[in-house]
Amino acid sequence: MTAGSHGLGPHGIEERTGGPGDAGDPDAEAAAAEADGLFAAEPEILGPGAPAEPDLDPSDPLTRLQTRLRTLLLGLPAYFEFSNHVAGVNATDLHSLNTLLGTSIEGQVVKALNQQRPLWDPDNEWLGYTFERQSQRFPDVRLVRKSSTGGPAIALGIELKGWFLLAKEGEPSFRFTTTAGACADHDLLVVVPWYLDNVLSGSPVAAQPYVASARWAADYRTYYWQHARDAARGTDRGIRHPADARPYPTRDAQIADVPVYDGGKNFGRVARVRGMMDEFIDASNELEVLGIRIQDWHRFLRIHSDQADPDLVSEQVERNLRRALRDRSAAAAAEAVRAVRTLGEVFGSG
Repeated sequence: MTAGSHGLGPHGIEERTGGPGDAGDPDAEAAAAEADGLFAAEPEILGPGAPAEPDLDPSDPLTRLQTRLRTLLLGLPAYFEFSNHVAGVNATDLHSLNTLLGTSIEGQVVKALNQQRPLWDPDNEWLGYTFERQSQRFPDVRLVRKSSTGGPAIALGIELKGWFLLAKEGEPSFRFTTTAGACADHDLLVVVPWYLDNVLSGSPVAAQPYVASARWAADYRTYYWQHARDAARGTDRGIRHPADARPYPTRDAQIADVPVYDGGKNFGRVARVRGMMDEFIDASNELEVLGIRIQDWHRFLRIHSDQADPDLVSEQVERNLRRALRDRSAAAAAEAVRAVRTLGEVFGSG
């Protein structure tokens, strides 16, 4: 979903094609990330200060448009209308839903934006422009006006990602490797977290997105990789930037930054870049579904996938829940524990 754009802290993300480790074991990925210095507690700053968002001209119509879009995007999930209903998926296979329904989530963003034109274009400055998706290209969504002569006129772009909150990693797993030169100053990065309304089944529900400048996200990712992460002494922190990259590239244009050395295959995993999405991820995992926080549902499903004995699993989850709910009312704690016991029985019956 930067300072001021989300209300949760600095925000900010591409590359639909993932690299090694995207669908691997989360523990192994975490170990590799730690080895790469992505989780250093006190990283040593080796160079300049962190980059700021592009300095936009407040009198520019594009700046006014982007400001309205930022506000609208934060409340956009209220306008989503899903016809999908998911049922019959094994709880331990839920993580696969991000692939199955991710495109639907992105489609809902485009549909809702076009339906809410009066909110982002109240003065009819952008008549003839509509939001449209483009497959396997950066950015995922463009605000364009078609023309009978020449190519479409592009106002701005949105790099759009869906994040299924019960995916294995517990954080957005996509990579954003697009070079800053391919991001226009007004382009945005948007990450939409979502879940099923009955946790294991039901219709998708979207939560408040992460919204940030795409150029800032690319600059901050590069800055962190080169200057702020606590990599081993002597590690080559260099990054090869594609020459002549520019906004709204053609399909075959080279726009990805490539690190000189990336032993853990972590470059572009912006969810692991400290100072970028931390507060957004924490807030998303605090969301409650059926009275239980997402992070507790995630912990429950993770334990079940790692252990075979349902009774031992239920005991462990109950202990974790009681600790997590210690400051809540006794009734809320008892309700949560009953829900866990019921799920334990369901798992054990298979």
